[in-house]
Amino acid sequence: MAVLKPAGYLTHHVGQGKKDGAPALTDWLLKKHPGLKKVGDEPSMRPGIVHRLDKDTSGVILVPKNQKYFEYLKSLFKSRAIKKTYLALVWGVPKERRGSVDVPIGIRSGTIRRQAGGGKMQKPAVTEYSVKETYKDKKGESFALLEVRPQTGRTHQIRVHLKHIGHPIVGDPIYGRRKEDVKQLMLHAYALEFESEPGKMLRLEVEPPEEFEKVLSNLTKQI
Repeated sequence: MAVLKPAGYLTHHVGQGKKDGAPALTDWLLKKHPGLKKVGDEPSMRPGIVHRLDKDTSGVILVPKNQKYFEYLKSLFKSRAIKKTYLALVWGVPKERRGSVDVPIGIRSGTIRRQAGGGKMQKPAVTEYSVKETYKDKKGESFALLEVRPQTGRTHQIRVHLKHIGHPIVGDPIYGRRKEDVKQLMLHAYALEFESEPGKMLRLEVEPPEEFEKVLSNLTKQI
């Protein structure tokens, strides 16, 4: 299956006690497809979950319906054979229309936050981006809508890398700065492209949610 995870939903609960205070995609999945209780590495914790999105990120998630396909998709993610494309609205406009951020990501000491080029347990991370549109708001502040293609899958990778180059994502409460009329993280998992079976390519796309589009409509597109 391919499903749209709304912003504000966890992909799965952190523990079985469900004390994390937010709804999870897995709650909905189990109601619709109880057979997922037997799918995954830890199906009691993450039924049917082979990859994740941050709670505040919306977008497409693949959900294998049996263990055999779970293992197949897991192997594709591990070998980086699945191309991921995100849309991100950022503060400011990058000087280059296309760019790549190749900076390891570590954990900031004493926190669960990530940082680029420092911290503990650093791991290689590469993020490619291109400028799709540019905007201004009523105050004259500049913004850019980016297509972002992470080549690795580190926690908070896109958010950390875009902050690192001076263009944090609008609405990011951890790595960015808030915009008073934006109530959500402006990051959306737009597309996945992969071999649904050997030799058969499949591209799945899901348009940004209404709230995302509303924020864009309140900005003035630049030519």
